[in-house]
Formats: sequence, C-alpha cells, structure tokens
Amino acid sequence: VQLQASGGGLVQAGDSLRLSCAASGRTFSRDVMGWFRQAPGKEREFVAAISGSGGSTWKTDSVKGRFTISRDNAKNTVYLQMNSLKPEDTAVYYCAAYRSGPYSYMTSVGSWGQGTQLTVSS
Repeated sequence: VQLQASGGGLVQAGDSLRLSCAASGRTFSRDVMGWFRQAPGKEREFVAAISGSGGSTWKTDSVKGRFTISRDNAKNTVYLQMNSLKPEDTAVYYCAAYRSGPYSYMTSVGSWGQGTQLTVSS
C-alpha cells in the first residue's frame, strides 16, 4: 500500500489542525492505520491507531483528549484531528499501515507515508 500524508504546517499553541493520509490499495478497509511522529533529535513515537472499521482507536497518553483519529473507507483516507496543540507536538508526522500489532511498535508497521511537518509555536 502507498500512503500520502498531507496537512502539516506552522500553527500557534492552542490552534487546531487536521492531517490526512490517502492510501492506495484494495485492502484499506481491512487495514489498521495509524500515525507516528518524530521530533528533532528524538526517536519516532506512536501517536494513534484505528481499526479497519473505525470502531476501535488507540492513542498515546500525551494526546488523549486532544487528538482524534478517524477514517473514511470510501475515500481510502485516514485523518488525525489535532486540537489544543502544544509546542511539544512539533514533529514530522508519519502515517502508517500496519501488518500486525502491537500498534505502538514501529516494527508492526508494514508501510510508511512520507511524513508531513507540524510546527507549533509558543
């Protein structure tokens, strides 16, 4: 599967932004999809994941209550709605298609998107 992420940008603390990830592939509706991020000088970390049907989601603690992951299987697209952004959310955000769980592990990812930069100024 090929993934194309978009929607990053420069925002101020407290702002909202939505990332999108368009996927190609016939199995999209069965694929668990997710988002990771990598801040400068840090390792890539799990942000959120969503089941194929969209009925189950998982998020890292630091984004709970602020970020929402969703998907539109008719459009082969997964979204990450980010609210109340903080400077520590600054990172390159990567969408991911999983081949297995656990979903917080990079080694569980089968395909990566190219990344989109989010910068949150204070």
